Amino acid sequence: MLRIASSSIARQSVARASRSASAVNMPGVVSFHASSSRKEEEETKDVTLSKGGFMNTGYSEWLALPIGMATAVPVLSFDWYVVNEETQLAAAFVAFCVIVYTQGGDAIHAALDENAKTILKEQREDEEQVIDAMEKLIVSLEGQQENPEIVKEMNAMRLEAYKKMNEAGAIKPKHDLKVQVERMLNMIAAEEASNSEKTKTALMEECAANVSKQFASDKALKKSALDAAIASIKGTGSTDPVKGAFVKFFQDKSAQLAKVKDDTTEKDQRVALLAKANSVAENEGYFFRFDDKGVPTLV
Repeated sequence: MLRIASSSIARQSVARASRSASAVNMPGVVSFHASSSRKEEEETKDVTLSKGGFMNTGYSEWLALPIGMATAVPVLSFDWYVVNEETQLAAAFVAFCVIVYTQGGDAIHAALDENAKTILKEQREDEEQVIDAMEKLIVSLEGQQENPEIVKEMNAMRLEAYKKMNEAGAIKPKHDLKVQVERMLNMIAAEEASNSEKTKTALMEECAANVSKQFASDKALKKSALDAAIASIKGTGSTDPVKGAFVKFFQDKSAQLAKVKDDTTEKDQRVALLAKANSVAENEGYFFRFDDKGVPTLV
């Protein structure tokens, strides 16, 4: 249908164009005058003579109904316009548009307008927040500008504090090392004292056992010890055989140890002491460790 209508309109346009072309090719007489142009006069005349109504004739628009019906009869009879499915589709689309416009136009407009108002409100709130933040920033900056001397003093105090911290940082490791060395020396001294006490205790136990065995097996020693005790009570004074036995044991023990060159026990004690010292240094985070020879080295 639309193709047929388009063909009819195209044929009419070609015929109209041919007539206008012949009119344009004809030479005309052009005259000059100072009055307004004909086009302006026609526009002014049209505006002035516009009466409204059907096609500006002043008649009612209802006149278009019989004219349309009278025009539709030859148009449909001569197949100038063929009514088919395209016409029905166009009519349905126009009806849909009219219904949407008349029935839902206000609702759509209200929804879009409400959405626009919401967006505008949110935008204004965001702008107000930004403005408030900028105003607070301006007040803060103005306050900082009013107190430049305070800022300078704070910077000077900060630099002085950094300087003192650097000086303290240079001294503190030395002080920490001194404290660590003192703690390690105290620990070594305590360990050596403990080993010495253990050795003394072992020697005394061995000496007491040896002397007790001698006096238990020798009757002469028992008698001399008894006589010495009685003389001591009487105050006459005499040589104490028990004391002599103890002294003799230690003298013999010293001579025996002087002859023996086995220092395994001392080495074991030294290794155990160094292991304990390194363990303490590791756990406490000391700055030094001991090597196998007992020499401290920084780590």
